[in-house]
Amino acid sequence: MKARNSIIILVIIAILAGSIFVALNGLEFGGKRIPTLKESINLGLDLAGGVYVVLEADTDAKGEDLKKLMEQTRTIISERVDSLGVSEPNIAIEGDNRIRVELAGIENPQEAVDLIGKTAQLQFIDSDGEIILTGKNVVGSDVKFQERGTGQRDVVVSLEFDKDGRDKFAEVTGRLINEKDIEKRVIYIVLDGEIISYPSVEHVDKGGKAITDGQAVITGGFDIESATNLANLIRAGALPADMIERTTSVIGPTLGLEAFEKSIFAAGIGLLLIFIFMIGVYKILGIVASVSMLIYILLVLTTMSVLGVVLTLPGIAGLILSIGMAVDANVLIFERIREEVQVGKTLRTSIESGFKRALTSVIDSNFTTFIAGAVLYYYGVGPVKGFGVTLIIGIIASMITSVLITKYLLRLVVSFSDGSNTKIYGA
Repeated sequence: MKARNSIIILVIIAILAGSIFVALNGLEFGGKRIPTLKESINLGLDLAGGVYVVLEADTDAKGEDLKKLMEQTRTIISERVDSLGVSEPNIAIEGDNRIRVELAGIENPQEAVDLIGKTAQLQFIDSDGEIILTGKNVVGSDVKFQERGTGQRDVVVSLEFDKDGRDKFAEVTGRLINEKDIEKRVIYIVLDGEIISYPSVEHVDKGGKAITDGQAVITGGFDIESATNLANLIRAGALPADMIERTTSVIGPTLGLEAFEKSIFAAGIGLLLIFIFMIGVYKILGIVASVSMLIYILLVLTTMSVLGVVLTLPGIAGLILSIGMAVDANVLIFERIREEVQVGKTLRTSIESGFKRALTSVIDSNFTTFIAGAVLYYYGVGPVKGFGVTLIIGIIASMITSVLITKYLLRLVVSFSDGSNTKIYGA
């Protein structure tokens, strides 16, 4: 049994040491490279540098109309940000009529501000390059269902034009239905210079008619999601509100990197002090807890990397707080183990009983903090949301390491002792 447990401990130490090495230095084999954790975790605006903008809609719309307008605006800004190639942008509606945009790691902040702040330009263009209609002619764009003769219902995007748009569209469709070449019958829908859809008018031989009532339908094998996205983009191009730039802040990459390195250094010092305290007070139990803490940190950072979580300064604070929660759980458990040893129980029995007695307190404290993190993540924006998500991930990892991994490691370590010398276990 001791030989088996020795092998298990050596394997755990080897895996942990190898994981730490790869996390810090990366690994390359077979022409492929595993990046370091620092490289694989997305850094937020305050760490990577970038631009932060708050835009306010200049409109008299209220209630549901304002809500709909703001959702449309956020959709079109998201499309523009995608064209910048920004990874993990944060675009959120603040209050009733403001939009907060955080773009980390961009090289030209002013270009980004100019791009996301301008009014969307929507145009309907024929195959000859002539502008037929503009966004101001679009009254509505919605997702609807259209029934075929077979009874099957297709998802379509419906368009409604104003009086001027209705007359122009009637004239154009009346002309295009006679074109034999399908490319001549295409009407390109262009938003900010990019084609977002290119439906074609049905030829007169196939039942095509001039659309004279200002009501058009775009078909083409849509699902609900793609149809909704197209409808939102078309509506966004017709937004009546200008976006006024209220706040702009540019953070240089040097300043962000300095903040990141100082935060990591502070976290490292804090972690070292925790290890010293745990080992000094709880001896072998403290060593086991320190190993569990290293596993905990790797687990949290790997989870953030896999999930694509954006790490911000408040996120680092949430991570450090969750480390504190993990230490607190270990302290509770170890104090319970001490109490069990002091009443005369064996070390093995004390460990089992100590974990059992402390479990309720550990779960209660972590669960209440988890609720707080969930509320911050759901209702918060920007850095507040980042704090909430890292806190949630940290608490879940804390429960896994403190309740499961620490207990398993203690069982392995105690198997090498007859339990007579309880002082080396901090009891």
